[in-house]
Amino acid sequence: MILEPQKRISKKGLTVWRISGAIHSFLVFLVAGGAITLTFVFDWPKWIIIVAFMTFALYAYLFIILIPTLRWKRWRYEVRENEIELQHGVFVIKRTLVPMVRVQHVDTQQGPILRKYQLATITVSTAATVHEIPALEMDEAEELRFFISKLARVADEDV
Repeated sequence: MILEPQKRISKKGLTVWRISGAIHSFLVFLVAGGAITLTFVFDWPKWIIIVAFMTFALYAYLFIILIPTLRWKRWRYEVRENEIELQHGVFVIKRTLVPMVRVQHVDTQQGPILRKYQLATITVSTAATVHEIPALEMDEAEELRFFISKLARVADEDV
């Protein structure tokens, strides 16, 4: 039986995903506020206010609290000599094996929120797809990028 990957992404990734969820929730808040305003302007039924508020509250709960927590708990990865194993998903857990011989290049990405928390995302590119390992500490991301690159070169030379 193959065990699940053991390495986790940074706990600060949870904070980053919550901030991102709050930004998205703010946009939903603006739409809900528009619906509430239109209810008063056009004398629409008052239940629209309740629906708009409940929609915003549910969206905010899901994308600020529940989904980031589940996403962080499920995200695992492992880099082995011959493969990279990824496990992620909120409700459906997806496990992916990326053979080192298929790796073409490895990048790190960092947006403004990740930069503030000194995190980075590693992207591993193959001929067909791009795989990501999100929210890694900067030092760990750089080490992992060089390590995967080195293993990919060794795997390529063996073929």
